[in-house]
Amino acid sequence: MAKTVALLLGVHAHQPVGNFESVLDDAHVRCYGPFLRVLHQYPDFRFAIHISGWLLEYMLKKYPEDMALLKEMVAREQAELFGAGFTEPVLAAIPSRDRVGQITRLSACLKNTLGEVPHGAWLTERVWESTVVPALADAGIRYVTVDDYHFMCTGKDKAALGGYYSTEEDGRQIDLFPISEALRYRLPFSPAEEVVSYLESLADESKQAAAIYFDDIEKFGIWPETYEWVYERGWLRNFIEGVLNSDIIKPMRYSDYHAMAKTRGVVYLPTASYIEMNEWTLPVPAAHHYADLVQQEKYNNRYELTKPYVRGGIWRNFFMRYPESNWMHKRMLALSRRFHALPDNKKTPEMLDALYECQANDAYWHGLFGGLYLPHLRRAIFNAMLALETMLDKVSERPTKVLTDLDMDGFDEAFLQNGKLQAVARLDGTASICEFDAYELRHNFADTLTRQAEHYHRKVHAQPEHHEQGSGISNPHERMSSKHDITEADLGVDARRKTLFLDSWKDEAVGEEALVYRRPTASKASLDFCASYKGAKIGKKIALDKHALVVKYNFSKLPKGVFKVEINLAMPSCDGPAGRFRIGENIPCGFGQPLSFAGLKEISLEDEVLGGVVHLQTNLACAFYSHPHFSVSQSEAGFEKIMQAVTISLEWPSDALSEELEIRLHAFEIHPL
Repeated sequence: MAKTVALLLGVHAHQPVGNFESVLDDAHVRCYGPFLRVLHQYPDFRFAIHISGWLLEYMLKKYPEDMALLKEMVAREQAELFGAGFTEPVLAAIPSRDRVGQITRLSACLKNTLGEVPHGAWLTERVWESTVVPALADAGIRYVTVDDYHFMCTGKDKAALGGYYSTEEDGRQIDLFPISEALRYRLPFSPAEEVVSYLESLADESKQAAAIYFDDIEKFGIWPETYEWVYERGWLRNFIEGVLNSDIIKPMRYSDYHAMAKTRGVVYLPTASYIEMNEWTLPVPAAHHYADLVQQEKYNNRYELTKPYVRGGIWRNFFMRYPESNWMHKRMLALSRRFHALPDNKKTPEMLDALYECQANDAYWHGLFGGLYLPHLRRAIFNAMLALETMLDKVSERPTKVLTDLDMDGFDEAFLQNGKLQAVARLDGTASICEFDAYELRHNFADTLTRQAEHYHRKVHAQPEHHEQGSGISNPHERMSSKHDITEADLGVDARRKTLFLDSWKDEAVGEEALVYRRPTASKASLDFCASYKGAKIGKKIALDKHALVVKYNFSKLPKGVFKVEINLAMPSCDGPAGRFRIGENIPCGFGQPLSFAGLKEISLEDEVLGGVVHLQTNLACAFYSHPHFSVSQSEAGFEKIMQAVTISLEWPSDALSEELEIRLHAFEIHPL
């Protein structure tokens, strides 16, 4: 019998909720549109495609001609549609009832717009936990794709992974296709004829051998160098024609192969994601140890044998690594509980839309991809959460003050809200504000990122690797270039969380010391703290007054020194031209420049992207200092500096604090003339 191999090729298209329209349009011009138009010209080349719901709605509205081509390819049984959660959540990280709801929403959307109910599903970031099986099955999904690495971690031999396996959980069954890592690293980076030859080498006489590929479509045009390579230099056409001209390779839809072939047996996969994610989830120095161990195994030519057992972390580690991610996640879970606790007649579609949007995965994690370091993606999550919270508050009143350990860190947080603003104070000794929400603006002004050491920081100043011309293009997983000039100072690590109203005392003898506040005393509408420092007593009261957050301090027996208050404000304009300081009629500079004033009592921060203003006012004149708070992150384009917040320091010498100090932050909308 002649040897054959089924090519199961799938692509995954996704853009984060809240991403800029210019980014979506560029992605369509360089990738989504050209890919669909090329594939449409080859009806015999069968493939699968997953498009996340938020991106799908955008493409249907903005690019109906290209989406009509996809609908035609579905109708002529060339293209198979894959489902998933509508807003691309990591299913394992959201409640079970939301998993089913997210999946069925996208399935219904695909049926209504493109004419097919999916039987297969894409798992976001290929994050596998067995707990997702019941939700997938209950939502009508029959098979999913995960990495071959997941299977190898069970002891499976790579040679046995040319087909699908079956698993079960809580009485429900689902089938699992192992995605080939070898293909992920070849497509589209190796020359087309080399990939075709590799595919042919996988053939056998069983008629059930499969070459399984499912990965980001953005590799086909958006990643560095790929647009020219894939389209202008003809890689995609050459690959398709090479496959179609082969007597050995049979391009198939997953659904056709699934119906034709038998399962290769039962399998139970460990909690895992793709190999690269294992490193990204680990904190320093564990990530250094893991990377060094991998390099050691490669150097000794053992890695292909030992890599299933040289394992890093799991996706949920991001909640352990980044307090900002954990805070968003626990806020989302609490809002999901509030929504589902409502009587059905009080739930609205708008509430469900907002809930699903704040479950979108991108802003919860960080690696080569992931958007935790991107302020506009975190802002989209908080925007959705605050929209949902506003709607819930209208139908289900909540207390003006609540104490709870929401983030499970061992310290309570105190929530104060008055319907217009919400301030969340940490009861960890800092008495600082970790969330400050303006509901009309749907913005959290405390949404910044505390800088911590990252594994890739040790690569920042390494020389970029070069590849030989004519042997393909470089894979961004190995790219080490830099988009910005990054200094050692930019790689600094913050000693404390970047919050609002972080207080310290400065004197010549010991430098700067953080003040430690005792747990607040009982009060209906405010938080009253007290700190002791070298015999001095410092009282701190946090309250809300309509559209203003008010923090008052009183002092007794102060030693000689300087009282300092640090306020880190997340302003959406960052260091762009739409954000500026204003003092009266004077505009001294934008948020991205350092600023200092002596004897200042009030200043405004105007932000056109936000459509709002923060007015800072103090009754006692202070020394005012401001500078941009940057972080260094990595992406497929290289290392980059991103402004996270405006760091403002207010300082008073002890002899100026003979009376009560009051600081007000007033947040309001900009009303156009």
